[in-house]
Amino acid sequence: MNKGDLVKVIADAAGVTNAKATDALNAILDGMGKTLKKGDKVTLVGFGTFSTSKRAKRIGRNPSTGEKITIPAKTTVKFKAGKELSESVNKTKK
Repeated sequence: MNKGDLVKVIADAAGVTNAKATDALNAILDGMGKTLKKGDKVTLVGFGTFSTSKRAKRIGRNPSTGEKITIPAKTTVKFKAGKELSESVNKTKK
């Protein structure tokens, strides 16, 4: 599923136009991005939690030349699936 597919699902479920569904999705994603940028968590009960983690600077190796390189520090985004999401994905069909 891509963003366009998700917009269609939202529009159909909420009974709104694709333009309004796009605006709503963009507002949600912008809000989540701003919250994560501040270092806070985004928790969607039943779905999961988005959080950030700092990765320290480290020394790596260029695989083609073997030369040592410095990999800069960065902040990464993590996602931990909620119990309900995990259970719904792992249910076996009978």
